[in-house]
Amino acid sequence: MKWPRLSRRACASSGGSMLKRVGLIMRGLAAVLLVLASARLAAAEEKRLPVPAVSIRAGELIRDDMITERAFAPSLLGVAMFIEGRQVLIGRMARRALLPGQPIPTNSVEDPWTVARGAMVKVVVEDSGLSIVTYGSAMQSGAAGALIPVRNTDTGVIIRGIVQPDGTVKVVDGS
Repeated sequence: MKWPRLSRRACASSGGSMLKRVGLIMRGLAAVLLVLASARLAAAEEKRLPVPAVSIRAGELIRDDMITERAFAPSLLGVAMFIEGRQVLIGRMARRALLPGQPIPTNSVEDPWTVARGAMVKVVVEDSGLSIVTYGSAMQSGAAGALIPVRNTDTGVIIRGIVQPDGTVKVVDGS
């Protein structure tokens, strides 16, 4: 069998078009692999955070049925600090309105108040075995362990004390 003779130009053009086709195929495969790799990487890096399932008003206690989870890309979260565990939220109180589907910043929840602003509280002063009990009006809301101002109802003097778990306020030294 005799092979046909091709001119130099014909050989160059047929080889060149084949190389172009192979190059296009390789570029296409590389693009597909890049897309697949970036999708896999994005899925591996996404972060699941607890988010409100419903609107939660400021001062409202957070229940388990109010929380769901949602995936976020790390680039969307930025450098802000968000609550990462559902158990951190349950039983705590919202400091501000929390919107459905939005990540919850760490500073937007607090322990529930033991003492509410304006409430009558028992004020205890203890010194050298002596204990004095009186009543006052809380000038600020606070959870157990919080330092709040209290107005003595008898004298009108404002004192500062630490809220106790039972709702009493223990006067600190120097108040």
